[in-house]
Amino acid sequence: MHDVEHLVEAVEKLADRFRSLPQSKLLGAVPGHPSRAAAGLELARWLAGAALAAEGGPRRELPDAGAFAVGDQLAVAGHDLAAALAALPEDAEVALPDGPVAAAEVLAAAVAAVRETAALCG
Repeated sequence: MHDVEHLVEAVEKLADRFRSLPQSKLLGAVPGHPSRAAAGLELARWLAGAALAAEGGPRRELPDAGAFAVGDQLAVAGHDLAAALAALPEDAEVALPDGPVAAAEVLAAAVAAVRETAALCG
């Protein structure tokens, strides 16, 4: 089992930040994205895709539910990934689209991605 505490904490902190942003900030551009909301949605989609891969499920696209839903989408996708990774054995691999990756590496990449998005959208 993997220790997913850092992922859960980072996702909760970022999700809360997105939930508290005014519309002007959510829709404001950040480097590489047309808006903070778009950056958050991209991260939520990556987290959701990794969660489905860790569970062995088919790839599906997380819908764009609007700028005000991004915080909730981040929280749900992050918690889904944390639960999926926590259930895997230490030596498990996750079948990502680019090929299999050790679950521990997926966890580390997820934490890094959440922190990068938090820094970008700060």
